[in-house]
Amino acid sequence: MNQVAIRIEGLTKTYPGPRAVRALDGVDLEVTRGEIFGLLGPNGAGKTTTVGVCTTRVLPTGGRVTVEGVDVVAEPSWVKSMVGVVTQYNTLDRSCSVWENLYYHCRYFGMSGVEARKLTGELLEQFKLSDRGGSMVATLSGGLAQRLQIARAIVHRPTVLFMDEPSAGLDPQSRLALWEIIAGMRPRGITVLLTTHYMEEADRLSDRVAIIDHGKVLVCDRPAELKRTLGAETVIEVHLERADQTLAAALAALPGVRQATVTPAGIRVLAHSRDRLLPRLVEATQGHGLHDLSVTEPTLETVFIQLTGRDLRD
Repeated sequence: MNQVAIRIEGLTKTYPGPRAVRALDGVDLEVTRGEIFGLLGPNGAGKTTTVGVCTTRVLPTGGRVTVEGVDVVAEPSWVKSMVGVVTQYNTLDRSCSVWENLYYHCRYFGMSGVEARKLTGELLEQFKLSDRGGSMVATLSGGLAQRLQIARAIVHRPTVLFMDEPSAGLDPQSRLALWEIIAGMRPRGITVLLTTHYMEEADRLSDRVAIIDHGKVLVCDRPAELKRTLGAETVIEVHLERADQTLAAALAALPGVRQATVTPAGIRVLAHSRDRLLPRLVEATQGHGLHDLSVTEPTLETVFIQLTGRDLRD
């Protein structure tokens, strides 16, 4: 049995105009059934266009995409019946209540009134919205609205769920609640393709992650493996008033340091050992206006910076 839920081969997309924009430039990806797959990258990297093609909303310029073995261009109606879509924007029907948004969506997919009422009640309970069933959409917070959008997206029991930056603009508490819901897709057997520019979100939720930039996939692997490729156990941000390549070279030569790079805030040090390193850094940066040191483990953002030389949120 084919275990690939989403197969993307040589995908390209150019938006025409006086200044044609090549949003996707030969994307190749495979998403396995049942996994949560994170597509990570800065704004404008090509994440939303990729989801748009996979969900039949955007026609590709070249390449091929199949969802559950079905070509998204050749058979868009069949693909729509198999997938659910959650966007970062509120697409709920504002003229309907929370209950009605789910109920009418059930009816739209051919369910009887009895079945639609039963499933609507179940989803309201599962997504902790039972007490808001009679509320109008306009009264919901961003977190509650996203919960309702996810509930609506799985009404027709899709096998694949596309989530395009679903936590954008949410407060931290709502974001954590949303992460629990996304992780809850695994027991349901739903494959999830999640686009995000939040590194922690991708790291915590995803079985595998692809980092995309300028319409190209830079790397694709498990988060732990991607971070291991840095060859560093510790990231030290050295905040300085004055930093230059000469100082970076001096720090890179210290025992335990793998690499030192000038940043807008000072110098970023990748270290494979912390043994007596901090005192050495303090001593080496005397006269350069040292005002802070922060020590963290490598993150997916660190991987991205190493690949592109720029911040993930650019």
